[in-house]
Amino acid sequence: MSCLEAMMLGLLQGMTEFLPVSSSGHLVIAQYFLDIKQPGVTFEVMVHFGTLISIIWVFRKDLLSLFRGFVSKVEERKLLVLLVIGVIPTGLMGIILKSFFMEMFDKPFVVGFMLLITGFIVLAISRVNIKIKNIKNMSIWDALIIGIFQGIAIIPGITRSGSTILGALWRGLNRETAIRYSFLLALPAIAGATLLELRDLLKLGGRPELLLSNILAMLTAFISGILAITIFINLLKRGKFHYITYYCWILGILTVVFSFSNVF
Repeated sequence: MSCLEAMMLGLLQGMTEFLPVSSSGHLVIAQYFLDIKQPGVTFEVMVHFGTLISIIWVFRKDLLSLFRGFVSKVEERKLLVLLVIGVIPTGLMGIILKSFFMEMFDKPFVVGFMLLITGFIVLAISRVNIKIKNIKNMSIWDALIIGIFQGIAIIPGITRSGSTILGALWRGLNRETAIRYSFLLALPAIAGATLLELRDLLKLGGRPELLLSNILAMLTAFISGILAITIFINLLKRGKFHYITYYCWILGILTVVFSFSNVF
């Protein structure tokens, strides 16, 4: 893998990880139609680490406030507990339904259909606007249900960020709280995935000759991740989500059509 290819894949990972378009779905499409092969466990660890750091960078003030106020502020303690509770359904679904989810990564037509669903998810986000709850009003049930929404997004083609925000809005959270909770909830999810990949990497051994390309991919994922989060938040605040809806629908239809044409 050349440095240019590594940076392109890092860009793809960073942008699609946080924009509501499904990074896993794009990876399946890229592998199937563009003949981009899976670079390996080392690469996965590096790009996931890059996207992890991008969340930490964008929400650094929230994270600092969370840890500083853990002892003295009831709201920050509650947020941390709700994040722990929210990641439990995701983890259980990932473990119990792993084989079911993994089968879908070999079926691009399924990804195409899921992207169509993602389009409706994104459209629903722009329409749902209850504005009742903030962190103080959130319940354990809110966190569990949002965690289930995140777990469903393990399916390639379903957006993680869009699903969790829609789940949060459906449970009555205002937009600011929904965005904040959704992206903070991604931290343990991405960190968990990175640790699992790191475990596999330690078993298999890394490839030092790919160090430069992996570092470039990580940096590209980090920078593009920051950009994607910023774009996402701005689009959500401005009510311009219909652009992403059209993109998901067009890509989903093209994926379904071309995958079936390749079969027949």
